[in-house]
Amino acid sequence: MMKKPFALALALVMVLSLCACGSEPAKTTEAPKTSTEATKTTEAPAPQSTAAPSESTAAPAPASDYKVAMITDYGDITDQSFNQTTYEACKAFCEANGIEFTYYKPAADSTADRVGMVEKAVDDGFNVIVMPGYAFGGTIVEAAPEYKDVKFVALDVAAGDLLEAGVAAAGEQYDYNPANWDLNKYVYMDNVYCAVYQEELCGYMAGYAAVKLGYTKLGFLGGMAVPAVVRYGFGFVQGADAAAKETGADVSVNYVYGGQFFGDADIKAKMDTWYAGGTEVVFACGGGIYTSAVDAAKSANGKVIGVDVDQAGVIKNYAGVDGMTVTSAMKGLYPTTYNALEDIIKNGKWSDYAGKIATLGLVSGTDPEANYVQIPMGDGTQWSDKFTKDDYKALVADMFAGKVTVSNDISAMPAVSITVDDQGQIK
Repeated sequence: MMKKPFALALALVMVLSLCACGSEPAKTTEAPKTSTEATKTTEAPAPQSTAAPSESTAAPAPASDYKVAMITDYGDITDQSFNQTTYEACKAFCEANGIEFTYYKPAADSTADRVGMVEKAVDDGFNVIVMPGYAFGGTIVEAAPEYKDVKFVALDVAAGDLLEAGVAAAGEQYDYNPANWDLNKYVYMDNVYCAVYQEELCGYMAGYAAVKLGYTKLGFLGGMAVPAVVRYGFGFVQGADAAAKETGADVSVNYVYGGQFFGDADIKAKMDTWYAGGTEVVFACGGGIYTSAVDAAKSANGKVIGVDVDQAGVIKNYAGVDGMTVTSAMKGLYPTTYNALEDIIKNGKWSDYAGKIATLGLVSGTDPEANYVQIPMGDGTQWSDKFTKDDYKALVADMFAGKVTVSNDISAMPAVSITVDDQGQIK
């Protein structure tokens, strides 16, 4: 059955922000001993392959002119999610190029504390500041015009996040119609670069893979119903629907939002009910909320799908069980950060980035690992003769060529042929 997923007010709020959700990053490095430790070394792994922005004629500035700082949102650099992945990318680039680097952790989850860390970083001489997560919208609004000589790089910060914060700072009424948005009226963008992702595409890949691999009783457990999470979920439903049509399978999806980005007893109880009722695999999309799905799956011998990065390792470590993760819907946080820093600092291409909000998705139809949205090509996906790596490559090629299209409309659940039991929100 299909139920109305959100109240109108929630649907409007969804337009305003993006979330940072996920678990295990692709690379691991040693965390600094304190939040002000800087690194100046020359060895680092090569960045993952991605496409870079267009060429620029600007001459590169000397590396010595730059010092890179990262500011965490409300997590830490060991969160196996946005903060850790961004930290590792920054550290790897700076080590490879002899650039001084450190990170700062705000004392509390507030714009005031995040702005305070920007002020400290600038006072300490850092002039490239990297910020992961939609929560930095307000930080950019306040800090960017105050520090015009500083370059700000923000991940998963969208126009809605910036505009909402800008309107609030101006004490004016927010216009919920994106057609009327005037970002420049409220936000100084000359020294800001933002990157967001097409989560609906990798969500589609994960749903398609799950059904192709033989799973027909699916679940989607989102965190808060912010746009990135909703895009993941709606893409997942569309991918499962497409695979069901190809295979003739009778597929159903239980669908719910937890209302938070961490697991607890209530959410686990919901997952217990799902698995007991026949759900085979749950796409857990919302930071630490995956723990509730994994706990329930372990008890029921069920499966899960990871998010943001290849979560197979962290889920194995958490559950103490191998083979629980079917696949993961991933977005390229590491290459986004590394490549932006390389272009801005090493290649002198800041003019290609300044003032832009880039939407990152597919950049190759032949090399799935070059894309900013993907599922794991290695052991992080449970490949079989039902769904092989070649099958996945063919899907990516069709998506890149436009033969397979995925809606990014988050105003309502997509119209599909499979059964979707939209159960709203737990909290």
